[in-house]
Amino acid sequence: MRWWDIEPVLRLEHDLFPDDAWSPGMFWSELAHARGPGATRHYTVAETGGPGGARIVGYAGLAAAGGLGDVQTIAVAREQWGTGLGARLLTDLLQHATASECEEVLLEVRVDNTRAQKLYERFGFEPIGFRRGYYQPGNIDALVMRLHVSDAGPAPSDAPADRPVHGHVQGTENHG
Repeated sequence: MRWWDIEPVLRLEHDLFPDDAWSPGMFWSELAHARGPGATRHYTVAETGGPGGARIVGYAGLAAAGGLGDVQTIAVAREQWGTGLGARLLTDLLQHATASECEEVLLEVRVDNTRAQKLYERFGFEPIGFRRGYYQPGNIDALVMRLHVSDAGPAPSDAPADRPVHGHVQGTENHG
């Protein structure tokens, strides 16, 4: 993901997460930490070609530092749900976590997003707790999941991406 991707990413963000969409400043802040020798963020976009040219249909981000990775966001356009795009985006994040020498990767997912939870479980993530009222303004709880990177097997080939995965890390407003 680059700065010129922020506007189309924001359109997708607001479509998928109307109640708690990130602001432009939040994406700019994340991308500011994604370049250079001390980069702690990795963001990627998925594009599809069409009659009007390339269009962003998904994006994902990871924070990685000190042996710990944190999935900031994974989002897939509605027309791409069920195509495996979410699994491909998660695979990209986990490859980056491995390259960054992360020992474990954490994430938060809405308790009512069972499809996303199943995707994560297929990759080896296990539930480790809850964050009550984590998603605002709806006051929805988050399930916290963890993957020990050394325990991760190959990415499942049948992992659908039927719902967006989205959250905010407390205090920093990052996706999770």
